[in-house]
Amino acid sequence: MLVTYLEASRDLCETDSILFGAALATCRIIGAKVSTAGRATGHSSAIPPWSRRIEERIAKARALIGRLICFRSGNNRPRIVRTVRMAFAK
Repeated sequence: MLVTYLEASRDLCETDSILFGAALATCRIIGAKVSTAGRATGHSSAIPPWSRRIEERIAKARALIGRLICFRSGNNRPRIVRTVRMAFAK
């Protein structure tokens, strides 16, 4: 059955997925535990590291903007004041 799928595969990515599936099925049959944490489920759906870093920066900026708005509205809690001082120091 594996030969049929491998002959029909069109590119290296598809061949990799077929072989991974066969290895995973074999491990399940023999009862071996396999960690798939390092493998992306879909090669095209994996988020690139540069995109993840940009999203993190956006989230931090939004949090800072929210605290600055709170401070401008009159919230003088120590944590807010400390955040505003650190923001202006940068």
